Amino acid sequence: MQMVDIDITAFAANHIEAAVRLSREAGWPHREEDWQVACQLSEGVVAVDDTGKVVGTALMTPFGSDCATINMVIVDAAMRGRGLGRRLMDEAMAYAAGRPLRLVATTDGLPLYEKLGFRETGTILQHQGVVAGATPPAITRAATAGDLEAIAALDREAFGADRTILMRKLFEIGAFAVTGGHDITGFACLRPFGRGEVIGPVVAHSLEDAKTLISHFLAQRIGSFVRVDMIAATGLAPWLQEQGLAHVGGGIAMARPAPLSSAASAATTFALANQALG
Repeated sequence: MQMVDIDITAFAANHIEAAVRLSREAGWPHREEDWQVACQLSEGVVAVDDTGKVVGTALMTPFGSDCATINMVIVDAAMRGRGLGRRLMDEAMAYAAGRPLRLVATTDGLPLYEKLGFRETGTILQHQGVVAGATPPAITRAATAGDLEAIAALDREAFGADRTILMRKLFEIGAFAVTGGHDITGFACLRPFGRGEVIGPVVAHSLEDAKTLISHFLAQRIGSFVRVDMIAATGLAPWLQEQGLAHVGGGIAMARPAPLSSAASAATTFALANQALG
C-alpha cells in the first residue's frame, strides 16, 4: 500500500465543500447547510493529503463545561485501515479539554471508540419517510422566542447538560412546538435537514406527550419527507412505524466516561436533534 503524507489541521469554512463530498460518499444525507450549522457550534479538524485533498473530518461540539459530543467523524474510503480515524479522534477529543464525551457510533466505528474508552449507553433508531397523514393535536402550540429559556431548562433536565447554545441555533433555523401552556412540560423542534426535515429534539414527560408533539409537525408536513432519530428505550418506534416513518438504520449511543446513575427526571429525551448533536 502506497503511503501518503497526511496533515491534520483545524476545520475552517473553506473545508465545508470537501466535507459535504466526504459525507455523501459515506452515504450520509448532510447538505452544505447542515455542515455549516455543525461547524458554527463546534471545533474540529480535517485530514489533508499531500495533494491538498481533504480525506477526513472530526468535530467536537461543546455544551458548556458539562459535556461535548464527538461527531462528523469520516475517513475517505481509500484511506481507511491506516490509523487515520484514531488520529482524528485524538485531535477532536483534545479540543474537549477534559469534558465528558458522548457520540453515536456506527457498527464500523464501534471497535475504535471502545479502544478509546467509550462505553455503550443505548441504541438510536433512525426512522424516516413521507408523511401519509396525521391529526393536528389540540394541546400543543407553536413556541415563541419568549419560550427559549424554559425550553433550554427542560432540555438541560432531560439531557444532563446545558445546551442553550444549541436551542438558540435551532430557534434560528427551525420551529418549536410545546405542551403545557405557560408552564412548558414538553417540546419538539422541526428543521430542514438532509433529504427533507428532521423532528428533534423531542423532550416530554410521557410517551403520549412525545407522540402529541411529533404529531404537531407531522400534521403540517403531509406528503413531505421527515426523519426522526429516536432513543430505542423510549418505546416510540412502533408508533413511528404506524405514521409511515420506517426504521432505516441508526447507531449506538456511547459515552466516555460511562455515566453514573443519576436521580430520575420527569423529563425524557425521546428523539435527538440528530445523531451528531445528541
